[in-house]
Amino acid sequence: MNKNKLLLLGSSLGVLVLFATAAVQENFLRGWRRVQAAGRTDAGAIPVQLRQVVNQSLRTADRCTTCHVTMGPGEEAVTGGPLFKKHPPVTHDPAVYGCTVCHGGQGAATDKEDAHGDVHFWPEPMIPVKMSEAGCGTCHAAPGIPARAELRAAQAVFERLDCRACHRVDGRGGTIRPDGGGMEGPDLTGIAVKGWDAAWHDKHVAKAAQSASGPWKTSFAPVSADDQATVTRFLQTRYGASRLTEAKSTFFSYGCLGCHRVSGVGGDEGPDLTRAGQKDPGQVDFTHVPEGHGLTNWVAEHFRAPGAVVAGSKMPPASAPEADIEQLTLFVLSLRRRELPGAYMPKDRIEVARMGRREFAADGATIYGAFCSGCHGLDGLGRVTGDEVFPSIAHPEFQKLATDKFLTETIAKGRPGRRMPGWNKEGGLRPEEIAAVVAHLRTMAGVPARTQEDTWMAAAEPMTGDPLYAASCAGCHGHKGQGGKGPALANRALLEAASDGFLRDTITKGRPGSVMPAFGEPSTIHRTLTPSDVESIVAYLRSWQGR
Repeated sequence: MNKNKLLLLGSSLGVLVLFATAAVQENFLRGWRRVQAAGRTDAGAIPVQLRQVVNQSLRTADRCTTCHVTMGPGEEAVTGGPLFKKHPPVTHDPAVYGCTVCHGGQGAATDKEDAHGDVHFWPEPMIPVKMSEAGCGTCHAAPGIPARAELRAAQAVFERLDCRACHRVDGRGGTIRPDGGGMEGPDLTGIAVKGWDAAWHDKHVAKAAQSASGPWKTSFAPVSADDQATVTRFLQTRYGASRLTEAKSTFFSYGCLGCHRVSGVGGDEGPDLTRAGQKDPGQVDFTHVPEGHGLTNWVAEHFRAPGAVVAGSKMPPASAPEADIEQLTLFVLSLRRRELPGAYMPKDRIEVARMGRREFAADGATIYGAFCSGCHGLDGLGRVTGDEVFPSIAHPEFQKLATDKFLTETIAKGRPGRRMPGWNKEGGLRPEEIAAVVAHLRTMAGVPARTQEDTWMAAAEPMTGDPLYAASCAGCHGHKGQGGKGPALANRALLEAASDGFLRDTITKGRPGSVMPAFGEPSTIHRTLTPSDVESIVAYLRSWQGR
């Protein structure tokens, strides 16, 4: 009996000590209490208490302001510890939206590791600070972003015209200069969301004419029509998150949409990336990721070595400098579309989700970069990946042979049975976008548009071309035209798009920039084909069209 009493007494004392220890830790030793103890205002110390921002419409309750006090409503003037920094100026008030909507993390937690989501069970860890603009992708879509070369060209024109003399963009410009030039004009940082006066140039010219001196005379001069269009393109990219805009433009320069969909647009060969930024790190294999288990590291390493990170991946390694890898990673992390109440749906997201506006610009260079460059190269001269050969489509000799109709139908219908998809489909390209790509290919090659069809038709007996095809063509294109090192020729889409004249000239002149030789020219390597031989082969190819 005494032993039981002593056991009960001991266990009771243990529980009492446990409760007392927990109470001391909770009320005196928690890290956030020490943080707040350093806080001061003009009236003295701030009350030490849990702080939170609740937004019922967004279903968030964030206690991040328990440590980051100055991010909370009405406490921007608190000073003290290193965490008491004001939030950088943004369009949205953090005191209304909270923190985790943009930054991720576990809003209900108050311990640092838990709050930042750096625990194995939390599926939405905080976005790293250097990638913080990726959080904008939670709500925003930012339509009309051009590929990187076009974006940089627009930025260069904006700088050349010295628009920053009067206008601030992303924290730069819009100040009075020592020589009297410049002034504090409207801030253009988020002008793509706010909108601008389409008649800005005419009004600028009128204002300059009315002014006898000052910045209107020293800092502004009439702008050409081409430069006005380029400035408009630049303004269309100013959504207030410049690093994300740069990252998106980089993404549109590597042909990723040729295999992956984003917001319903793109190819079907790779995974849909619309919510790739919400990937749960707990469900990811980090075995071959050398720099830690953060999702940022996984995405970056996946770009560098897809096959090592994901077994069986067909994605080729990105031949890109580390700066581009970082930008591509930032964009992928931004793909975290959140369902939003109508009142919180931003204008740009509405334009993309409900009005069908594209997230990429409408020019041919951007569309080619976003959809085609991954296979055909940024220069359009093709590339070889393993056993796959992607043809040169911007070589001048090929462009001279191909008509606009042939190029258009090739893009629209693709090559069934091959990696080349038909883009005239849901989630693909619209007719005007295909036309823009065709025009861009002509520009890349320096070859004018060709609308006149070659009316020549092969009149030879098809079977006379069988032995000629077997001797000269089958080694690359397959004995039954199924393809190999060269493309499949027994392909209905190809044969419907190509004229007899195109086939004849391709056999005769070859395909410069590829392994396809010119069979009409003398050679010590292959048999030289006569015009009648070529005609027989063309007729033989035509016999496959009905298959």
